[in-house]
Amino acid sequence: MPAAIQDKPTAQAGKTPLVVRLLVLATFVVILNETLMINAIPRLMESLHVTEQAAQWVSTAFMLTMAAVIPVTGWFLQRVTTRQGYAIAMGVFLAGTALSAAAPTFAILLVGRIVQAAGTAVMMPLLMTTLMTVVPEQDRGRVMGNVTLAISVAPALGPAISGLILQLGSWRLLFVAVLPIAGAVTYFGLRHLDNIGEPKVSTLDWASAAMATLGFGGLVYGLSLFGERESHLGPSIGIVIAGAALIAFFVLRQLKLQRTGAPLMDLRTLKHRTFTLSLALMCIAFLTMMGSMILLPLYLQNLRGLTPLQTGLLLMPGGLAMGLLGPTVGRLYDRLGSRPLVLPGSIGIVLSLAGFTQISMTMPYWQVLALHALLMVSLAATFTPIFTLGMGALPPNMYPHGSSILGTLQQVAAALGTALVVTVMSARATTLVAEGAAAGAAQLSGMKLAFVIATVLAVVTIVVAYMLPSRTATSGDVVAH
Repeated sequence: MPAAIQDKPTAQAGKTPLVVRLLVLATFVVILNETLMINAIPRLMESLHVTEQAAQWVSTAFMLTMAAVIPVTGWFLQRVTTRQGYAIAMGVFLAGTALSAAAPTFAILLVGRIVQAAGTAVMMPLLMTTLMTVVPEQDRGRVMGNVTLAISVAPALGPAISGLILQLGSWRLLFVAVLPIAGAVTYFGLRHLDNIGEPKVSTLDWASAAMATLGFGGLVYGLSLFGERESHLGPSIGIVIAGAALIAFFVLRQLKLQRTGAPLMDLRTLKHRTFTLSLALMCIAFLTMMGSMILLPLYLQNLRGLTPLQTGLLLMPGGLAMGLLGPTVGRLYDRLGSRPLVLPGSIGIVLSLAGFTQISMTMPYWQVLALHALLMVSLAATFTPIFTLGMGALPPNMYPHGSSILGTLQQVAAALGTALVVTVMSARATTLVAEGAAAGAAQLSGMKLAFVIATVLAVVTIVVAYMLPSRTATSGDVVAH
């Protein structure tokens, strides 16, 4: 049995355990960095003399590393105590942050971002596994509401916070500002963190680890290349196909290893219908969130002429609303179940994206703010219940594997959302420019089409939300086969 799940829930009803609070705070700090560099691309191009395509790698490499490392975290968390896992994750993150802040060249900055992401990749599975272990079932919705702040709101707030910091000076300030905060969180966490369970020695199937790293990493990398240049289309498709093929071999090997009880990622989690449906809904919702996060800054800065700071301030209310609503949504889930929250949330996602299909050069900024806020509030109403419902549908010995699968597919969904909207927008704009349209009008039309496709995909969330049970059913939840 995995180390982190040997002990039964010990938290008092109505109280969030200190260990979970500390892990939520640390996870928020590290995940914030996933999108922190989005607004800094122009500064990087000027300071380190790199092209826009190269500068984008500070975000792409982070996402790529997360997708490659997370599949191994289920095995890693079985071998270490809670304190050891926390110390290693935060230590690696701090090293990457310091390296990035002092990076003399773009190559060193890229290495720093990769090291940062390796530490970040451990934190979310550690948090989710610990939460499911120490929090009683009747309180999980409320506590998971706080977790939503870390795993969903942090990426949403990244561009806004970076926009504010960049007004003060160099892109290096983004890392300098994070360093003391992360250091304080690490010190305080190690002083007060208690171990949950005992480590268990287990073997690592290196073939599975290599397939997961190259497969998921290759898939995210291939998707990230879409829309950059027309010459990249062939290699992008090839890399995506190769990544998908490796993932297929990885799946076949896990099915074989499950007979001996030692898979790297236990795919028996997917036999639990509620977990699988929750996973599908989360991926689609995260895809639409990341897609809109890419499109809206492009629209506001490139077409409407706003500064990074103005863009950040305009989009910040939505991100803050999402974070503040997380705990409230969690408490409502504990009282009402998932359906009264997830169904309206899914409908709200579709309505907000449908509203963005009407963007124009003269759309009032208050409408942009209102539509973005509706999207973030709807995502808040969706994420907390589906995380809680999905993980709660698993038996305790599968919590590390469930959180590992969830984290990995979240990164794939983020990459797919980014690739999809950029590719659609670029292809549409290129076609219209070739037909004689102005560049601005062509790009606006491309953005509208990208939002139309995102809206159509979001409709699937309503269907999946309708299929979800309102509460976790421990019996009868396994898919027959």
